[in-house]
Amino acid sequence: MNKRVLKTALISMSACILFFSQNSHAQTKETNPANQPENRPGPPNGGRPGGGGSPEQSESLAQMKGFKLGDKATDFSLKNIDGKLISLAGLKNAKGYIVVFTCNECPFAKLYEDRLIALNNEYAPKGYPVIAINPNSPENAAEGYEAMQKRAKEKGFTFPYLVDEGQKIYPKYGALRTPHVFLLDKQLAVKYIGTIDDNARSATDVKVKYVENAIQSLENGAEISPAFTKAIGCPIKANSK
Repeated sequence: MNKRVLKTALISMSACILFFSQNSHAQTKETNPANQPENRPGPPNGGRPGGGGSPEQSESLAQMKGFKLGDKATDFSLKNIDGKLISLAGLKNAKGYIVVFTCNECPFAKLYEDRLIALNNEYAPKGYPVIAINPNSPENAAEGYEAMQKRAKEKGFTFPYLVDEGQKIYPKYGALRTPHVFLLDKQLAVKYIGTIDDNARSATDVKVKYVENAIQSLENGAEISPAFTKAIGCPIKANSK
């Protein structure tokens, strides 16, 4: 065998080895259950928009401070963006309450704004209004009262957007992220804690609507399952003082 033939044979062999190596790697990646979105640990939407660490709370329900499932939640009287004080007791004809701790700046809070509007438009007439509370420190002007008013106007919020003055309410509830949902029944018993649905990044790719399913179970007198999911969002910013 001359040198030219030998060289051609070696090149062909190398190409075959490379092809089968790449194909095998791709098949392993595709078939490995750990690589499937529904089997990945943490939220199916991955990490923070634009990169960064996981936005999923690390605490289990047992590790969370604040209210547990079945506890009676605290009512409040907080200032709305229109200057009026809002309490749960003041919301007449309510059969339950979708209390959501959210904010202006968190990318995940922004991703859920339209879904919160849709949730309120769908369920407030049925007796389950959305009550949004901004728990973040107003030391950041972008989370202050005027910024809240501006954001609500820009987005056309159809629900109250309250300021947690003094940051006294969110620790009682045990909220950790924005957004973080606490579904209460008419007697203020906590029935569901967690995220709104299973895909923060894309409303069109949502497969499980946790809050809506919980409301349906509550309406039907059925057990809510799951009654707890881990919140996905930005950590709540406390005052530095």
